[in-house]
Amino acid sequence: MSAIILRNEIVHYEVLGRGKPLIFLHGWVGSWRYWIPAMQAASVTFRAYALDLWGFGDTAKKPGYYAINQQLTLVNEFINELGIGKIALVGHGLGAVIAWMYTFHNPAKVDRAVIVSLPQNPNAIHPQLRSASPAELAEWLLDRSTVSEPVRLEAPKTDPDAIQTSISNLEDINLEEAAPNSSIPYLCVHGQNDPAVVTPEAQWIVSLPEQAHFISFEESGHYPMLDESSKFNRLLNEMLNLKPGASPRQLQLKEEWKRRVR
Repeated sequence: MSAIILRNEIVHYEVLGRGKPLIFLHGWVGSWRYWIPAMQAASVTFRAYALDLWGFGDTAKKPGYYAINQQLTLVNEFINELGIGKIALVGHGLGAVIAWMYTFHNPAKVDRAVIVSLPQNPNAIHPQLRSASPAELAEWLLDRSTVSEPVRLEAPKTDPDAIQTSISNLEDINLEEAAPNSSIPYLCVHGQNDPAVVTPEAQWIVSLPEQAHFISFEESGHYPMLDESSKFNRLLNEMLNLKPGASPRQLQLKEEWKRRVR
């Protein structure tokens, strides 16, 4: 277990590999742990970090830090404390919101981003995320496969207020206006069967800039990185290794990937 002290509180993280820095940000249900397969896949050429946000996993439970702007500050302080340079970001759910906004506010610090299960607006989030306990949410969103166990085991560590506060914050944030700089390549991924976050509207998808791309995972729910892990990890590595200046729109879920993971 690795940890640093920020604002006199423990922030837990883990790291794998060597190379360019890459940071994984978890969602509303779970912790850093469900990123392990993706971290292992990326760690061949990247130094992959995954941290627990305030109120989640083994990071401190401090209600005053649960607002989205405080979680954004956590990511920035983490990067500065570890002396990390320009980064690639991968975020899911709440982590997708943070990665999206961090890229908007810090374009010089982000090389590229992968945004998974991003809510287009607060109405895209199922009301159950606001009301159920973390353990109940894990039961709702996950099947009983062994690959889902990391989320199921870690979910009860979450302070429910960390979920509710961040979702309430979205009422005051226009994510469409906080879109990343059009020069930064980013890939949006969404599970077609996601019960927690509604797929963005077609109008939003077609309005993405040339340096952005949207891909739907047909057999995934809220966790494409677990439901279709081989496919997700291949796509992630394609995105991470995209040549400078190239558009993510050249990336597709190739037929040979689909055949290999059936």
